[in-house]
Amino acid sequence: MPAITEFANIAAPKIYSLHEVWRPEQGSPVFTVAGAYTSRSWTDWTSGFFIGLAILQFDLTGDKEFLDLGREKTIALMAPHVSHIGVHDHGFNNVSTYGNLRRLMLEGRIPFDQNELHFYEIALKMSGAVQAARYAKTNTGKGYIYSFNGPHSLFVDTIRSMRSLSLAHHLGHQLMGEGERHINLLGRALEHAETTASYSVYYGEGRDRYDVPGRVVHEAIFNTKDGQFRCPSTQQGYSPFTTWTRGAAWIILGYAEQLEFLRSREKEELGAFGGWEAIETLFLRVLNVTADYYIEGYTCQDGIPFWDNGAPGLVHLGDYRQSVSDPGNAYEPVDSSAAAITAQGLVRLGRYLVNNGNEDAGQTYLSAGLTIAQTIFSDPYLSSDPQHQGLLLHSIYHRPNGWDAIPEGQQIPCGESCMWGDYHAMELALLIKRMAEEDYYVFWE
Repeated sequence: MPAITEFANIAAPKIYSLHEVWRPEQGSPVFTVAGAYTSRSWTDWTSGFFIGLAILQFDLTGDKEFLDLGREKTIALMAPHVSHIGVHDHGFNNVSTYGNLRRLMLEGRIPFDQNELHFYEIALKMSGAVQAARYAKTNTGKGYIYSFNGPHSLFVDTIRSMRSLSLAHHLGHQLMGEGERHINLLGRALEHAETTASYSVYYGEGRDRYDVPGRVVHEAIFNTKDGQFRCPSTQQGYSPFTTWTRGAAWIILGYAEQLEFLRSREKEELGAFGGWEAIETLFLRVLNVTADYYIEGYTCQDGIPFWDNGAPGLVHLGDYRQSVSDPGNAYEPVDSSAAAITAQGLVRLGRYLVNNGNEDAGQTYLSAGLTIAQTIFSDPYLSSDPQHQGLLLHSIYHRPNGWDAIPEGQQIPCGESCMWGDYHAMELALLIKRMAEEDYYVFWE
């Protein structure tokens, strides 16, 4: 808690000043160069993090100026993201803004206003339906929400956008298709989770020569004519046969959060989708194998991973798993944003297992998540320099494309921040604070 208090104190002036100087015509802030946030056009997937960061700062501290800032900018800027048919990022952009505001109102943290609540909920309903419409089917008869690359492409990132479908379903919404077809949003989210589990996560069953238990592939490619799986691929990792660690992070957090949500549903509702026991078994299989691989397979002792566990420069670092991370090394960058995302997933998974009869495993994952939190909320990862606009240092966006800044005197990217890293560090801080106060929070309530 002392570290989280310090984090909140450091964050307050940085969040406020960035909102003061940033203009919508610049796009959305994505990552820093020499400590200053810049934009990078690929897809606009960080707007919700930028605005949601202010909302969560209010949640963490009670400072109303950040609530006003987040609420005003959600109303002014987020509507295009609700109707955005071209991306897989609805869970990032819209649940981080409209979803957080709705949750705060239902928690009694902000004054209840029925019309304002309707406004948030109609946005979340539309967002979930628009995201669910971005659907392709495999030859198994089940499908997935395809990435911005097109209908052939399944990204691991998208598992966390399934909370947009889950939340819209929770609000009683459904997608209407051709011929007045009623499409169940929860069913579509579960299809996506099952397809991702089948093609994006490895279990040591000999699928290929690199089938290491817990390995995650960034992108799965399908033939759009017949739905057959063709090959693993990657956009941001080193290769299709290594693990891009932020992809693994999305898996751990995405499945853990959805597991919590599904546990809250009536078991009769899940009967149409194979039943609760089968769903829980599948989700825990994914989570156990990927969480164990993260802890034992490729992270440093303080819980920080390199950007990819097969990055070629790692050969020069020996068994880095036996030492704490060194973001200033000469060979390969670490990725603190992957650590922040994973930490929340491990904490949620650990709490879930403890609460459901698996104390030993649950405490292991919970302890791992808190160890990562202890690391990123301290030097050298906490950005205490008031002149640096970021909150969490040493993150990586797109190593293969060379988008990340390399400071003068360094050989690899380091010392910079990204908007998703800052946002997920804030989510992690809020989660731990709530747990310390015995006031756990989830995205749908």
